[in-house]
Amino acid sequence: MGCPSQQSEIAQEAKDASCRPCKISSAFIVNSEIGAVLSVMRRNVRWGVQYMEDDDQLDHSLIKSFKEIRSKVFLWQNQWHAINPVLYLQPFLDVIQSDETGAPITGVALSSVYKFLSLEVLDLNTINVEDALHKIVYAVTSCRFEVTDPASEEVVLVKILQVLLACLKNKASVMLSNQHVCDMVNTCFQIVHQASSKSELLQRIARQTMHELVRCIFSHLQDVSHKEQRLNQAGIIQEDNGYTGSKVEDRLNSVVGSTDLFTDTTGEGGQTDQTNDLFTTEAYGVPCMVEIFQFFCSLLNATNVGVGPRSSSLSYDEDVPLFSLGLINSAIELGGACFDQHPELLSLVQNDLFHSLMQFGLSPSPLILSTVCSIVLSLYHFLRVKLKLQLEAFFSSVLMRIAQNKHGAKYQQQEVAMETIVDLCRQPAFIYEMYANYDCDVSCSNIFEDLVNLLSKSAFPVNSPLSAIHVLALEGLVSMINGMSERIGSDVPLLDCAMSDLEDHEPFWKVKCENYENSDYWVPYVRKMKKMKKKLMVGADHFNRDPKKGLQFLQGIHILPDSLDPVSVACFLRYTIGLDKTLIGEYLGNHDPFCVNVLQEFAKTFDFQDMNLDTALRVFLETFRLPGEAQKIQRFVEAFSERYYQQSPDILANKDAALLLSYSLILLNTDQHNLQVKRKMTEDDFIRNNRRINGGNDLPREYLSELYHSICQNEIRMTPVQGSDFPYVIHDNWTGLIHRSRQTVPYIVCNSQELINNEMFAILSGPTVAALSVVLDHIEQEDVLQTCINGFLNVAKIAGCYHLDDVLDGLLVSLSKFTALLSPMSTEESVLAFGNNSKARKSTIAVFTIANTYGDYIRSGWRNTVDCILKLHKLGLLPANLATDSADDVEQVSESDSEKFVLLSPPAPVVLATAHSRKLSGLMGRFSEFLYYDTEKPAPQPSQEQLEAHKHAVETIKSCNVNTIFTESTFLQSESLSNLARALILAAGQSDEEGAVFCLELLITVTLNNRDRIMLLWQGVYEYITNIVQSAVMPSTLVEKAVFGLIRICQRLLPYKETLSDELLKSLQLILKLDARVADAYCEHITQEIMRLVKANARQLKSHLGWRTITSLLSITARHPEASEPGFETLEFIMLDGAHLLPANFVLCVNAARQFAESRVGDVKRSLKALDLMAGSAACLVRWSHKTKEAVGEEVEAAIKLYQDIGEMWLRLAQGLRKVCLDPREEVRNHAISMLQSCLTGSHGVHLQDEVWSQCFDLVVFPLVSDLLEIMQGKSLKEHRNMEGTLILSLKLLSNTFSCSLSSLSRLVSFCKLWLGVLSYMERFMSVKIRGKKSDKIHETVMELLKNNLLVMKSSGILVPTDAVGSDSFWQLTWLHVKNITPNLQTEVFPDNENEQPVQDSSLLVSSGGS
Repeated sequence: MGCPSQQSEIAQEAKDASCRPCKISSAFIVNSEIGAVLSVMRRNVRWGVQYMEDDDQLDHSLIKSFKEIRSKVFLWQNQWHAINPVLYLQPFLDVIQSDETGAPITGVALSSVYKFLSLEVLDLNTINVEDALHKIVYAVTSCRFEVTDPASEEVVLVKILQVLLACLKNKASVMLSNQHVCDMVNTCFQIVHQASSKSELLQRIARQTMHELVRCIFSHLQDVSHKEQRLNQAGIIQEDNGYTGSKVEDRLNSVVGSTDLFTDTTGEGGQTDQTNDLFTTEAYGVPCMVEIFQFFCSLLNATNVGVGPRSSSLSYDEDVPLFSLGLINSAIELGGACFDQHPELLSLVQNDLFHSLMQFGLSPSPLILSTVCSIVLSLYHFLRVKLKLQLEAFFSSVLMRIAQNKHGAKYQQQEVAMETIVDLCRQPAFIYEMYANYDCDVSCSNIFEDLVNLLSKSAFPVNSPLSAIHVLALEGLVSMINGMSERIGSDVPLLDCAMSDLEDHEPFWKVKCENYENSDYWVPYVRKMKKMKKKLMVGADHFNRDPKKGLQFLQGIHILPDSLDPVSVACFLRYTIGLDKTLIGEYLGNHDPFCVNVLQEFAKTFDFQDMNLDTALRVFLETFRLPGEAQKIQRFVEAFSERYYQQSPDILANKDAALLLSYSLILLNTDQHNLQVKRKMTEDDFIRNNRRINGGNDLPREYLSELYHSICQNEIRMTPVQGSDFPYVIHDNWTGLIHRSRQTVPYIVCNSQELINNEMFAILSGPTVAALSVVLDHIEQEDVLQTCINGFLNVAKIAGCYHLDDVLDGLLVSLSKFTALLSPMSTEESVLAFGNNSKARKSTIAVFTIANTYGDYIRSGWRNTVDCILKLHKLGLLPANLATDSADDVEQVSESDSEKFVLLSPPAPVVLATAHSRKLSGLMGRFSEFLYYDTEKPAPQPSQEQLEAHKHAVETIKSCNVNTIFTESTFLQSESLSNLARALILAAGQSDEEGAVFCLELLITVTLNNRDRIMLLWQGVYEYITNIVQSAVMPSTLVEKAVFGLIRICQRLLPYKETLSDELLKSLQLILKLDARVADAYCEHITQEIMRLVKANARQLKSHLGWRTITSLLSITARHPEASEPGFETLEFIMLDGAHLLPANFVLCVNAARQFAESRVGDVKRSLKALDLMAGSAACLVRWSHKTKEAVGEEVEAAIKLYQDIGEMWLRLAQGLRKVCLDPREEVRNHAISMLQSCLTGSHGVHLQDEVWSQCFDLVVFPLVSDLLEIMQGKSLKEHRNMEGTLILSLKLLSNTFSCSLSSLSRLVSFCKLWLGVLSYMERFMSVKIRGKKSDKIHETVMELLKNNLLVMKSSGILVPTDAVGSDSFWQLTWLHVKNITPNLQTEVFPDNENEQPVQDSSLLVSSGGS
């Protein structure tokens, strides 16, 4: 089995074969047609009477020939392939050519030939088919017949057209020569011309046949070999001005005056004869197409077109140009792709055709303009590489000027022009090639930028309703944007900022591209040229104001060299667009030597090779305005003449001849075109005036005659048209354009469009967004509305790819205005308006699509987005879980659901619940309230319209994925994230409390979702929460959210940000600054959250600063009825068994525990637990003390520091307990003394310095005893019940502590003083009275404890006898005070035998401990 394409070809061939007659049936066809012709001839009186009345007379030759063929035709059927078709065709052709036959007979004969051709009785395999076709064409094109009535004549003309078309459609038509094809077209055109005075049907058939002929001919162009070189031998020559002429040049001067396409050319010598032979014998191809195409162009040249505002639509007949343009369009559509392979056709398009298109494009007829635009569109598609400057001229001088309503264009013309522009914009590479080839070419106008501005302005409905042109302009902009958007890939090249400035001078006219087809070369080239062009445009503006300063400015921006030279200035004046041509003329004509040199270099920039003198002069004078002074004119003409002679020395003998002839042409131009000159110079006068100027000889008369007629027909404009609406319609300007086209930079075909998207988008984005916004504001139609929204989204896509934050911000500003969310309306009205407004819903979706997709590059636009979100929140359209962070969905929280709710959003106190409950708002809020109303007060149900509107609104917001903005904020770039946070803070500051609360929740969500970048947000979030907290004087939802949000941030971030723990915990100090009423309202819940924070992060809390904040918060709760319980639970979690006690928090926790021990909130048991925690913390000191001994290496230094701190911590613990020892509650007071004693006497594992024990007595023990004794003597005794037991405990504390620390105290210089202080306090205890009587228990206790202390000192060798009577020795001082307490104690401690110990030893001992 074959492939599908082969099967289809076989099927088609079988179908064609079924329609073709076999060779046997061909004989029957011919016989049938002979019978038909004879039958018609017999009905004619002339032929019929002659045949019937005179049987002896011979038949007429026409009839006889038919009869002869008829007698042989069936003999040929078995050998039909060998029969010369001329044999059976000749009788029919004779009838067609005979002027004796009438129209009916000729018509039947033509029908027979048409049948032979259409049924392919003649085909490529037929013998001598070439001769047969030639004879058919010749017979039909020279058809003669007797006209009997108009109808019959029209029938014959129609049949002629049918046969001609059938000849060309027959497969054997390739055998036709160029001449035959031209004759066929000529005949067809003659019939078209004749049909203008006949019926409408004939006119239409003739024109349609002409189009079919053209299509058949030019569709054959692609089959012609590219290597065909015979055209150069067929009379096609390249003229001096770049115009391609042919041997049929200027044949048609008027459509009415001549309808012959070709006439014989004689007197051209042997070469012409040879050319004619080739033209008439060679198979048809390019030569006939050139002739035909040139003929069509000449039809346009023969039509006078009115141009300008004063032209009248009746000043010409639009029928002929429309017909000609239609034929040209058909030719280009079928063969345009191959025109560039044939210089003759291409030259016709570049010059004749395009000049005519420029003229007819400015005609007032919309039909002609539409056809012209169709041709230009086809030419752009096929030949744009070869038509760079021509397309630029058409776009800038015709298309865009009509679209802008210049020179009084009608609305229909504007619409046609705008449609063409939009069609061009829809071409894949159009805008890229416009930018690369024109906007980045210093010698061309900014076509792309002008198109963008035109479309943008045209889309604005200024003081008028939206029209078709406005929509078309919008479609053009959207097409550009869509094209860019489709070509953006994953790897988007960003602008190379390294080329932002051109520091060194580089001649812009010498900058070349190594390869215009490779994007690696042309992309940097066009970028560089664009930067140069921008500078040149600024420089041109400066030059137009002041040439001298302008050149200085150009030097400053490195366009011209620091030291001006004539070449640089000449090239600037020659190649820079936008310069005032009058100023150029004045500068070049200046007599200053430098300016004279510039003029010489200026002339050298022209290429006059192969160019007639008048054409060269036109090209030269077109670039500036010739000054009026004779001397200046002379300098210009001399410079021109010298340059022209250098490049065209063939005819002119020397440069003087060029100079004289140039002057002569200028004089002739003035003579012929100055209205004040009455007597005009004749051709003979001109020739006579130029005798013997060519080195003493005469110039050829033909040469001078050609110059004369050229000047007479087309004026040389000494004052170039500058700023005209249609400059290129003028002959001189067009000639200059053709000249420049030879030197222009090659056309760049953009195959890598995305590489220059960025630069183009910078030009396109602003006007496009403005136009989209204006149209969106005026439009209601769904299709246009969707077009606008798609345009916005595509602009956002491109801006996002190129990181253009200003564009995205502008988009959000524009779109948010159309969401209907920012208008001041009631809730019900807003929901209804939003739900019923398609524009608002689509705009809202667009806003959030941009925010979600391109959020990385949004800056100030977040503010508009947040405003929309805030309004949606007020309308009740947002999902309930919007303000939750992503961690809520993935973290495993051990707390119950209710506890988790407290964590996320702590409820307000019950008293405030009603005051701060959120009121039901919105349409559905009201609908929900209906369920709770009493039956006595029924609420009105929402209407169906309201329900539908709400449904649409909810569906729209659901599709917006608003929550993604915040849950996915983790992936936002840093700058965008910062701007989002700032937008939330700003929005909160300008909203009511409900809105501020919502914004705060979103802000906290964003903060928690970006814990890895918390420092980016922390400062702003903290400052905002600080403002809320410090300004709060009453409980409110906002301050509640602020406080608990802050705690929540700390809870979430502490496990991950150890380096930030101090900063986070320091922020909690804000809670300490709350107003008393606010703090009281939330104290319990705050404490609960602090408890969760500590339990979850206790191991992460290591700094003193962080623990100080925690313990400060816990200390405050000690006196709060509701908060004290969780506060103490938290403290117990930290201190119990020293689980989380550290050197950094030891003193802080001890102080916090003291606060709970002293607090009377709660029962006594909690105070006792607090004291136990304090006393238990001493075990940590023992543990840390052991660690200091084990420290080695680098840890030694830290161990020394810890060793010093341990003593301070132990002393602070003792001081804390001492304060509780004065508590009015007996149980707490006594327990505190016991715990203090256990800490002081059980500190053997703690390495304390001797001075610490001294401080302990001075700061703890003595002050405690003193305070207790003062209480016994003071008025506060009533508050302190049962002090006797407390005093006894304090006595034991004093005595036992002294005994336990004796070894350390004895080494102190102040030991004696300290011991005497102990004795002094014991003496005071002896004098204490309880209820007016001395206490026996205290007395006994003092005696017992004192005896024990003395015995310990004795056994330690500290207290020993001495004979230094009367001295202040330790021994003497001791007993002096002891005797005041009890006189007999000395003998009990030191019996007599011990008093006789050696004095020397005792003295040594006493001195070691004496004062």
